[in-house]
Amino acid sequence: MNKQPMKKYKITELNRLSTEEFIEHEKLPLVVVLDNVRSLHNVGSVFRTADAFLIESIYLCGITSTPPHAEIHKTALGAENSVSWRYFGQTSDAVHLLKENGFTVLSVEQAHGSTLLNNFEVSDKKYAIVLGNEVKGVQQEIVDMSDGCLEIPQFGTKHSLNVSVACGIAIWEIFGKMSLNK
Repeated sequence: MNKQPMKKYKITELNRLSTEEFIEHEKLPLVVVLDNVRSLHNVGSVFRTADAFLIESIYLCGITSTPPHAEIHKTALGAENSVSWRYFGQTSDAVHLLKENGFTVLSVEQAHGSTLLNNFEVSDKKYAIVLGNEVKGVQQEIVDMSDGCLEIPQFGTKHSLNVSVACGIAIWEIFGKMSLNK
């Protein structure tokens, strides 16, 4: 087997969008809602993932911290300046607004009747995914308000994933399905 040598790209070779170009670029009709996420590193990581996949916006709710903050910046690496975001004191207010604006709201949670993420089928709708607190998950009130729940299949001994990891998995799966639907 003749293997071609692989050379890593330099940052300058990646042809990334500028912050201004990102802001003007068409976004994936997906909003990420963080329901009382306490870790600033998780918040920053969600911003960075949202930037990577051209997510429409992030809604930061309850105790979830907001930019500008050095600890968010540490993992966001500037994505907190490119990705649109809003703060809501109550997650329920964010969910109400999303529904009023035609979004299908899905909590990423292990719940009776949830849809496994890999079995989720997208349509031409706008979606919002809600991710919850690192210990308690998505509030039951918010699960009740949601149009459904998406569950990430897990096969080991643990029954949860880090919130930023779960967000990345969900965004990747939904991004792929929405991109194929275009």
